[in-house]
Amino acid sequence: MQEWRKIIHIDMDAFYASVEQRDNPDLKGRPVIVGGDPHRRGVVAACSYEARKFGIHSAMPSSRASRLCPHAVFLPPRFDRYREVSEQVMEIFRGYTVVIEPLSLDEAFLDVTQNSKGIGSATEIARLIREEIRSKTRLTASAGVSYNKFLAKAASDFRKPDGLTVVTPGKARAFIDGLPIGKFFGVGKVTEQRMRSLGIETGADLRRFPQDELIRLFGKAGSFFHGIAHGIDERPVVRARIRKSLGREVTLEEDIDDVELMLSILTMLAQDVGEMLRERRLRGKTVTLKLKFSDFQGITRSITLEDMLDQADEIARQAAYLLKETEAGSRKVRLLGITVSNFESPRDKPGKGSQLILPIFE
Repeated sequence: MQEWRKIIHIDMDAFYASVEQRDNPDLKGRPVIVGGDPHRRGVVAACSYEARKFGIHSAMPSSRASRLCPHAVFLPPRFDRYREVSEQVMEIFRGYTVVIEPLSLDEAFLDVTQNSKGIGSATEIARLIREEIRSKTRLTASAGVSYNKFLAKAASDFRKPDGLTVVTPGKARAFIDGLPIGKFFGVGKVTEQRMRSLGIETGADLRRFPQDELIRLFGKAGSFFHGIAHGIDERPVVRARIRKSLGREVTLEEDIDDVELMLSILTMLAQDVGEMLRERRLRGKTVTLKLKFSDFQGITRSITLEDMLDQADEIARQAAYLLKETEAGSRKVRLLGITVSNFESPRDKPGKGSQLILPIFE
């Protein structure tokens, strides 16, 4: 009999906005937007579920969000506070397993096949973790439980917010068959559009394509798509790894040629990248700007500095400099991204060991 892995994906619900609503009870039940000033070309970093009902989403211009929901409450991000709460959640995870792969400040994979409490049911562990998060942080989290990472992550998104979805091996095919193609890992907006043009709307449609045909259409990603369409994903939950780069990117809902708005988005991305670097106690010398224009042409621009950096304002400043070296503004942009790389090695840090601190989680 095959022994299946037991994987849990935990995703905090509207994390930044939920922390703000918890810390200020007057905001409970109100549309909360964490991000830039709507009067100064700011962008939305995160928003509460009350705000999402108005069509508001991350990376949207704050001015547009304000028009969609004039009574929304706009708040500047408090990353130190989010990191503090994130560490509380991470500590809860550590009580159950050491095999944890943080993805961001608010989500992580856990492999509980072997766990410190000797609990045989991954569903029970997910239930206990969610209860502990609620009691210790007064926040809610959604969880997906399955035998691989793809299905666990898709499951965690299935009943958000505050949901628990379990996809057993026997239920995997039916779950995948009904899953919209845009919910598949690795399927971004461009790939989704292409798949839909080929008549691929759901997992059932994707599974009908032979592997060699998917490889012809999508390159090496085609093999991965074929695998997950059949419920196969062998990727391990990775405890800690030496990262060569850290970055964030966002695909915009609408192509833009407003350079000031691009700069606001880059500032938001730089804040996220800076947080990830500090969580991992990393500093890098190279900043790379990634752009994709409205015609889907992608470019990158990089700069390597003499000094190491991990601060958001300096990352944003370098990204702004690199943006000037592109045609952004004269050409519309649909994607923006920032990556920091060329990290200092542990031996460059006197008195420091070679072990990286395990990151907290977006």
